Amino acid sequence: MQVYQAPLRDMRFVLHELHADDGHGDLPAFEEFTPDLLDAVLEEAAKVAQDILLPINRSGDEEGCTLENGVVRTPEGFKAAYEQFRQGGWCALASDPEWGGQGLPESVNKLVEEMICAANVSFSLYPGLTHGATTAIEGYASDELKRAYLPKMVEGSWSGTMCLTEAHCGTDLGLLRTRAVPQEDGSYKITGSKIFISAGEHDLTENIIHLVLARMPDAPKGVKGISLFLVPKYLPKADGAVGPANGVSVAAIEHKMGLKASATCQLNFDDSIGWLVGTAHKGMEAMFTMMNTERVSVGVQGLGLGEAAYQAAVWYAKDRIQGRSLSGVKRPDLAADPIIVHPDVRRMLLTARVYNEGCRALGGWVSRALDAQKHSPDPEVRQRAGDLVALLTPVVKALFTDLGYDSANHAVQVYGGHGFIRESGVEQYVRDARIAMIYEGTNGIQALDLVGRKLGAHMGRYLRPFFHPISNFIEANGAAEGPLQPMVQGLQQAFGALQLSTGTIAQKGMKDPEEAGAAATDYLRLMGLVGMAYCFAKSVRIAGEKLAAGDADADFYKAKIATAAFFFDRILPQATVCFLAIKSGKKSMMALEEAAF
Repeated sequence: MQVYQAPLRDMRFVLHELHADDGHGDLPAFEEFTPDLLDAVLEEAAKVAQDILLPINRSGDEEGCTLENGVVRTPEGFKAAYEQFRQGGWCALASDPEWGGQGLPESVNKLVEEMICAANVSFSLYPGLTHGATTAIEGYASDELKRAYLPKMVEGSWSGTMCLTEAHCGTDLGLLRTRAVPQEDGSYKITGSKIFISAGEHDLTENIIHLVLARMPDAPKGVKGISLFLVPKYLPKADGAVGPANGVSVAAIEHKMGLKASATCQLNFDDSIGWLVGTAHKGMEAMFTMMNTERVSVGVQGLGLGEAAYQAAVWYAKDRIQGRSLSGVKRPDLAADPIIVHPDVRRMLLTARVYNEGCRALGGWVSRALDAQKHSPDPEVRQRAGDLVALLTPVVKALFTDLGYDSANHAVQVYGGHGFIRESGVEQYVRDARIAMIYEGTNGIQALDLVGRKLGAHMGRYLRPFFHPISNFIEANGAAEGPLQPMVQGLQQAFGALQLSTGTIAQKGMKDPEEAGAAATDYLRLMGLVGMAYCFAKSVRIAGEKLAAGDADADFYKAKIATAAFFFDRILPQATVCFLAIKSGKKSMMALEEAAF
């Protein structure tokens, strides 16, 4: 059964308590947003997720999108829900007030995104991609283009996409063939085909603004010859109203494993009029502004689905009776005990719970850094925050989506045979979660980005804002007592494994790039585990202080300590496995001859 209540108490903990000492807070740009105001925003977002988006999630999956005469129709209820969403100002939550946005912190926006994704991840893609597109336009487009497009995109009456992939090229964008021919008036005629375009065509907005990668006639070969263009579905009139069609058509919509209520399109551009965004032949720089924004958001998709799946599994485990507890009857009033009494069911539920809480905590750290990177008046803080974002963006994208998929699988297992049946609603979470490990750069590509680009950048500078706080925490809490003591020791051991692994990859990778490639996925998981362990240890320290002070919310803090204990006992030992795999090198991975596969 699809049930969802936004985890507002844990969200408030992450937002207000957990990272208060990270050096990324107290930003003048957000002085007007008091804790009470931000809490009110979260509470209203929870109502939208629970009351508007959740009820159309499963029906949207059953109905899917349809293509009729070149027009894509979203499932019943989506258009009305989007209009409520837009009129409520949710499209503009974190956008710049200059263009009509509300200017809220990304640390709040990402929590709202989590709720939307948990309730209805297909719906989330429509406003989510638009927010990413506005980021790229704001950062690189001309003032004229900004004035013409950003206000309507920010308010949500126009939406946005990014058009990268072609049938013959995905990750290797240097192979793309879409052409951009310059015109005398400064515009370009765009011709080519793109596939896998999320929200590429739909009936939710008046216009759709495509950001398209294409190659000019004089462009150098490879990725250094790619430019970015803004191509509207309909050309705007002088007064800003929607004008004539612009040669953008839908060849097909994809029939997918999941995300059935999100229109994934094959688009054709036939002499479509577009305008250059940024500098000629430098389109990848502008596009990656959008992609990096989307990669963090895709990680949040994994977290949202993991939370929804966990809540569905808890509901079922408390309701379903089967067998008796191994330690004796727990519910003599029933024919059998609820399955939540069984150790293996608790193992699956707690695994999903710690994945969700750990990802939410780590994501909160990164989203605060996103705010500081953009808004801090101190250039040193901006650089440090930017370095942390650069380092952890691939971790957030890959780790959160891996764990969200695992949590969805655990939910199906808790349901047993009923989980395999569509009517339960939990198998949808597995199908919806699977794509997040693939799009916006597969998780293997994220791992290669981490070890190939981030570790060695600026002589290892990106590592410092991650390594230094963890090292300082271990040193400051080495004499801790109570439940925190073994956790600090566990963190220290895992952190040591991460440091040794970093040195191993640096040493071997310089001599042989395949060694770094062979270690990449295990290294990303190791870094993510250490980051989560750090957040859990901080949580336990805070919880201990609150309980000692007699805080009225004692049950929350006790649960936080118990959840962290499971993480350190049952999940963090995976760090040792990652370390040993990294240490083993590439030999056995590359030894088998291709013909033997």
